[in-house]
Amino acid sequence: MYRATEKYEKIKPSDIEFKLPQPNYTVHTLAHIADTYKDKEFCLIMGEDNLKSFHKWKNYETILEHHSIYVYPRIADGDIEHQFKNHPKIHKVDAPVMGISSTMIRKGIKNKKNIRPLLTNEVWEYVDEMNFYKK
Repeated sequence: MYRATEKYEKIKPSDIEFKLPQPNYTVHTLAHIADTYKDKEFCLIMGEDNLKSFHKWKNYETILEHHSIYVYPRIADGDIEHQFKNHPKIHKVDAPVMGISSTMIRKGIKNKKNIRPLLTNEVWEYVDEMNFYKK
């Protein structure tokens, strides 16, 4: 779990979600970390493709009430719901659109495509060694 971030001292992965009751939803994770770290403010970072389905998330209104959302531009079908287009807590990130996504990487591995150049060596070795996404 730590191989992707081990070279970056300011990035610390967390396994909090693995320890929460299942099924787990983002709203529960955010509530848990906000309760645990009361002196911190947490936001949500998502791709634009996720924002397009955000209205279907469990208690999305509660997430917006308590947290800001930063949205990375993505190439994806569908429209963003009207209530999210100019929402004061939703901020679009000014960044280049990347044609790479975790979904694309998972599908590529499953379909035996060479996705190795898209990952760091550490991440590729871990994914390969654990046989992730191959079934």
